[in-house]
Amino acid sequence: MRAILAFAPLLGRLKGPILLTVLLSLVTLLAGIGLLGLSGWFLTAAALSTLGSAFNIFAPSAGVRGLSFIRILSRYGEKLSGHDMTLRLLSDLRAWLFAKLFPLVPLARRFGRGDLVSRLLADVEALDTVFLVALGPISTAVLAGAAMTVVLVLALPGAALVYALLFFAAVLLVPGGLVLASRAVGSEVVAAGAALRQAVLDGIDGHQDLVLFGATGEAATSAATASEQLARARRRLGLRAALASALVQLLAGGALLGTLVAGFAALEAGAIEGPLLAGLLLAVLASFEASAMLVRSATRLAGAAAAADRLQAIANSAPIVAEPAAPLPIPPGGDMRFEAVRFGYDPEHPVLDGLGFAVRTGECVAITGPSGAGKSTIAQLLLRLVDPDAGTVRLNGSDLRDVADAELHQRVALMTQDAPVFLDTIRANLRIGRDDADDAALWRVLEAVQLAEFVRGLPGQLDAVVGEAGRTLSAGQARRICLARTLLSRADVIVFDEPTSGLDVETEATFLAELPELTRGRTAIVITHAVVPETFDRVLELRAGRLAGPTRV
Repeated sequence: MRAILAFAPLLGRLKGPILLTVLLSLVTLLAGIGLLGLSGWFLTAAALSTLGSAFNIFAPSAGVRGLSFIRILSRYGEKLSGHDMTLRLLSDLRAWLFAKLFPLVPLARRFGRGDLVSRLLADVEALDTVFLVALGPISTAVLAGAAMTVVLVLALPGAALVYALLFFAAVLLVPGGLVLASRAVGSEVVAAGAALRQAVLDGIDGHQDLVLFGATGEAATSAATASEQLARARRRLGLRAALASALVQLLAGGALLGTLVAGFAALEAGAIEGPLLAGLLLAVLASFEASAMLVRSATRLAGAAAAADRLQAIANSAPIVAEPAAPLPIPPGGDMRFEAVRFGYDPEHPVLDGLGFAVRTGECVAITGPSGAGKSTIAQLLLRLVDPDAGTVRLNGSDLRDVADAELHQRVALMTQDAPVFLDTIRANLRIGRDDADDAALWRVLEAVQLAEFVRGLPGQLDAVVGEAGRTLSAGQARRICLARTLLSRADVIVFDEPTSGLDVETEATFLAELPELTRGRTAIVITHAVVPETFDRVLELRAGRLAGPTRV
């Protein structure tokens, strides 16, 4: 529960909608209690009356209709306000979470992809409804029970204490006990759901290889095992909820019986009339409507507590790289230098071992080598997504560990092999590189990457929407959109990490041949496995974490 309380500031921003939702929910519940109580009094009084002409049926009839309309309208308002508040909370929660995530790149190294997807989707959804399905109903039930207790104190004092003890046991002790009893199982449900998502994602991503190598059976078994674990955990959670529901019904029956016994005693003593007793009995029964939904709320609260723990685990993770306490400015220029750099995820088998090289401002240099040689690690070090275990990476003489990440990312741009084209307009995709770029700048960069004619032929031109992941574009066009976005930035240094991945040989050769001219005046470092054209200034070959042999000048 402490993990949920850590999100209290987010709820505090929505205190107005929260209070309105609680108020409307309380009005709905009290109207339902009043409706059933008044109906019971009305029918009983009418049945017992021997002077029908003297019995006023219009006032209670109007009361019944009025309470019915109030209940309908307040229920509608409660749903409207509650869902609006939940959507606002979801927006705030996602903004908070993504702000926490950005310094933690790369995330997949810390969390499995399925687990990460589960945290970003299922856990957020479990938490954003915690007020609507848990905290709100609990608050409303407590207030309604207090109001009903006051009514009994005034009308039937002998039943007030029994009712209060049993009602608050049903709305506080039983749900609280269920949350405690379900906490471990709720965590199992969340973990099993993440494992199932991981198995499904692995099966989808690796489907072709699984089919080719005849390993679909193992993949299906893995998914089935995860599914069975999730089903078992949910059955245990369901059993606890069923037992709690039965206990709530027993408490409701006890409260009704206690009220009935006290009512008979008061009726015999002449302290209460029969119609009022009937109305009170039905009102007591109606008040337990609030307790019935709390069992479901408690199970959701247990899952939300586990989800909150997992989200806080992400948010409280230490960044892979730490911002300097007193960052130094970066001098102008684009000189990059590696000085005896050593880096490895396994200290015994470093990816880079004593790597040293320099790239001067304005050079276009290619870094080649076999897979696993450490080429992409160089890109991560240049952007300071990771820090070297030993040695130094410098930009214009400044150690990257001494400069602010925000300034570094303004000075160094990166285009990766999986740089995405977003489901948005061409204009929006390009402005990721520079958000204040005007249309003239956008057309200039499109001309530079030879896409202007294509874009002019689209309906809406710059405002044309490209499909998700650029599926309405060819592979070459998608690459050129990403290249244009990168060139649009004001960075002095541009790093290309396998920019031609997925392109055919002819498109790849054309793309690489154009890069030196497109990046003229800026430092360009191109990490590639492809054949490097003669237009590059130099080619550095990387093998086993070191430069191998002479470089092409």
